[in-house]
Amino acid sequence: MMGGDITVESELGKGSTFTIRLPAEVTDPKAQASLQLEGLPKTSDPASLLPSEGASTVLVIDDDPTVQDLMRRFLSREGFHMAAALDGEEGVRLAKKLRPAVITLDVLMPGMDGWAVLMALKADPNVADIPVIMLTMVDDKSMGYALGASDYLAKPINRDRLLAILRKYRCERPPCPVLLIEDDSVTRELMRRMLEKEGWIVTEAENGYAGLEAVAKNLPDLILLDLMMPGMDGFQFLEELRKHEKWRSIPVVVVTAKDLTEEDRLRLNGFVQTILQKGAYGRDGLLNEVRDLVAACTRPRRRRKGGIEDQPS
Repeated sequence: MMGGDITVESELGKGSTFTIRLPAEVTDPKAQASLQLEGLPKTSDPASLLPSEGASTVLVIDDDPTVQDLMRRFLSREGFHMAAALDGEEGVRLAKKLRPAVITLDVLMPGMDGWAVLMALKADPNVADIPVIMLTMVDDKSMGYALGASDYLAKPINRDRLLAILRKYRCERPPCPVLLIEDDSVTRELMRRMLEKEGWIVTEAENGYAGLEAVAKNLPDLILLDLMMPGMDGFQFLEELRKHEKWRSIPVVVVTAKDLTEEDRLRLNGFVQTILQKGAYGRDGLLNEVRDLVAACTRPRRRRKGGIEDQPS
């Protein structure tokens, strides 16, 4: 919050050295928490909100003010202008208004989540080509989050972990309906017993097709989804689920024993250039991603100077 940073260097058998750097002068972060471009005048004219010649704008869509403040400090030090939105709706509006060089997007947000924001951006030809960097709370094994999943559960099923997730998503007035999509009958039976013991009303489906039919008949409060299934697998199920506005808000817990390959990641993240783990991405890594994407999208726009791509929407 003070704008400093912490680095650590470790040597096996000797120990670790922590270095803390703090600025001599501290700026109140609340004074910077507006949705205007940093360093630019407040105005309703979109053209005047565009960065000056040689500068690039990054739009940060994240409901966490702390993350926004951190990003602002990272980016401003490198000469980037920043616009910020605290929710998906405002993010889409600013993306269309400002046409930033790069967008960073939190996946898990209340209301319009990151997946819905991506769908809205990619459906608009005026902003569909803007590179998007996803910021998510998951590790490399659980890329299902980037498609809107709410949690990740590894096989073999850990009872305590499952129960913790169930309590997290329990509805206000039990019994709560849960949809269990799993092709393995033994695993499905085991999970069904755990769920019913906790007071959930369980509907079972053995593949994605059956899962979609079950959702259409009775909207569940929670979905437990296996990724690897015959017919329609979990990847395809998630894609179809997020196409329906009324279904997008249903929490989905991905359940799988599969180590996701690069091909799997591509299937999950077709609309995304990069996924960075929240709390784990360093300043240098983030800035390198932004620089590369800005450079990549600036070159073709310069060649088409005077064309539609250079104008704000």
